[in-house]
Amino acid sequence: MFAVIENGGKQYRVEPEQIIQVEKLVGQEGEKVVLDRVLLLQSDSGVLVGNPLVKGASVEGQIINHTLADKIMVFKKKKRKGYHKKQGHRQQLTNLKITGINS
Repeated sequence: MFAVIENGGKQYRVEPEQIIQVEKLVGQEGEKVVLDRVLLLQSDSGVLVGNPLVKGASVEGQIINHTLADKIMVFKKKKRKGYHKKQGHRQQLTNLKITGINS
């Protein structure tokens, strides 16, 4: 059994007991969350494809911890104008353990 969910503008294929990294979710470590934007659901009875979402389906997870992604450098420059700007960014992430898929 697996599901395709949408979170933070990205799509994830998830299965029970899987650990994924998603954009930061509101909540404390150990707290349970419900993700209700399920795009596709595959189970023993077959495949359900949403239009755009599968009605009544949800994915339950537990927040393991909050972390930061690797730093990326953003560099802007205009040649022959003397303009340059260097900036860094670290995206905030949440490690999430999938505990169940409800249809």
